[in-house]
Amino acid sequence: MEARSFKQIQRAYGFDEVAIAPGPITLNPEFSDTSLTLGEHHFEIPLIASAMDAVVSPGFSGHMSNAGGFGVLNLEGIWTRYQNAEDILQEISTTPLDQITTLFQRLYSEPIKDALIEQRINEIKSTGAVAAVSMTPQRTKHFSKIAVESGVDILVVQATVTTARHTSKSERGLILSDLVKEIDIPIVVGNCATYDVAMELLEEGIHGLLIGIGPGAACTTREVVGVGIPQITATIECAAAREDYYNRTGRYVPIITDGGIRTGGELCKALVAGADGAMLGTPFAQAVEAPGLGYNWGMATPDPALPRGTRINVGTRGSLKEILFGPSLLTDGTMNFIGALKACMGMVGAANIRELQQASLIYAPDIKAEGKSFQAAQKS
Repeated sequence: MEARSFKQIQRAYGFDEVAIAPGPITLNPEFSDTSLTLGEHHFEIPLIASAMDAVVSPGFSGHMSNAGGFGVLNLEGIWTRYQNAEDILQEISTTPLDQITTLFQRLYSEPIKDALIEQRINEIKSTGAVAAVSMTPQRTKHFSKIAVESGVDILVVQATVTTARHTSKSERGLILSDLVKEIDIPIVVGNCATYDVAMELLEEGIHGLLIGIGPGAACTTREVVGVGIPQITATIECAAAREDYYNRTGRYVPIITDGGIRTGGELCKALVAGADGAMLGTPFAQAVEAPGLGYNWGMATPDPALPRGTRINVGTRGSLKEILFGPSLLTDGTMNFIGALKACMGMVGAANIRELQQASLIYAPDIKAEGKSFQAAQKS
């Protein structure tokens, strides 16, 4: 009897399976423009600090702004539940691992306070930084009003999986196109990983799109529920939607790869895959200035019924300046992200990120190991 296929499995690619092909021309790295534009805001570097409590505090937002990027504060996190957020973060950092999930579930059951939302946004603004905040779709109607009244500059509506079509018990759930009309600031939405969903979200009139489901170092979504698409394929799919949408409407909407980037090389691969920028969590959690005290944890970690994340010990590698611009004390690509990006742009002859997106990716799953036997032996 002839076998019949129930469904076809599509091949998808992650960071470790591809490499960037060198270009036909080269360029001095200092000539490379690494900037990112989001609405009316122009940033010198294409990096965003993720809306994770261990990564972004009001103070860290100021540090990111001084470095040329920006950070996103989680409006549903420790900073809006507790006035003494630093003390809570200290407690998290000293709790044994076998007790941490229970602690998270207790700490994050504390109600979010409207007054703290306003206070934290004011603290960000006092540093001179662009104030960007994140909230889940189900809380956007209420929190967005407080945030806008407090002077927020960028609104991020973010969940593990976000679509333009969502069924809920609410009579009238969040309609992104209505939110865009009501709020006169850039709205970034995520996360998604496929062409069709990306296109539908772009059609809502949003100003930026986050790409990635479950790739973060502290996230266990892929393990717990089995959902996710490797980041290179997800970025290529959503970049295709951005290009088709731009060609049809003339409106360019940047897409931002979110999660899974550990090194400068992976940042470069994400941009070549079509991203305009990248949102990083754990690399910034390793900065001296980060509020997590050498730890990181995902936004879905404290779920009361199905936690999808864990606290990880990421250590402290150096200052934010060293992580972004060097000098690097390590040879593994985890410091001087912008230096790595500029060097890559020089090797492929890209004067800006839009040109970098035109570089070629090749399937090369063994390229990191080729000729590296002594390095492998040294690590073992």
